[in-house]
Amino acid sequence: LQRVSTILDIATAIVARQKLFLEYGPLAMKPLGLREVADAVGVHPSTVSRAVHHKYLATPHGVFELHHFFSRGMAHDGGGASAPVALQTLIRDLIASERKESPWSDAALARELGQQGFRIARRTVTKYRQSLDIEAVERRRGA
Repeated sequence: LQRVSTILDIATAIVARQKLFLEYGPLAMKPLGLREVADAVGVHPSTVSRAVHHKYLATPHGVFELHHFFSRGMAHDGGGASAPVALQTLIRDLIASERKESPWSDAALARELGQQGFRIARRTVTKYRQSLDIEAVERRRGA
């Protein structure tokens, strides 16, 4: 009974802090740390980590493992921070809208995201693109 109560408290804390994600989708996801949720629930961060392991949350945007909602923030020139999943969504959207004869390179994506206020290195763009299973510019050209 205590375990179920703890999981419910943790899920409630996550939902409260990721309200914009639930309303608007991945681009609105905010950084969230285990410690922040642990402090809100009154448990140790390791308890939060163990409790969310293999637990899922159904949202209007799909079913996600609770670990999906925890991430460090990426600095944004607007003064806030964005979760990596938000940047991955932007990268996926930019690549989806690219012209096939001149696709975005990772460096060009990093520059474009920089113009949108995100400080992100080309290597980070590469890492996120690969995690999305999107091929490099050479393979996307003319495909």
